[in-house]
Amino acid sequence: MRITDLNDNTNGFRFNISGIKGLTRKRQTIKRYGIKRGDAMTAFHLGKRSVYIEGGKRNRDLGHSFAG
Repeated sequence: MRITDLNDNTNGFRFNISGIKGLTRKRQTIKRYGIKRGDAMTAFHLGKRSVYIEGGKRNRDLGHSFAG
């Protein structure tokens, strides 16, 4: 299990837990709800908290540099 800070001065962190890579972010003002599948990530939006997990439509890979 590895958890690292985001490098863009926002409230959240990157994680790599048993091969599952992703990040979480807390928004300041915008509230979002739902699931969105992008090219490289799947996003789960729950109010001001969003969780992004690697594995979208599998058109693009994030590579080895993400969260260790």
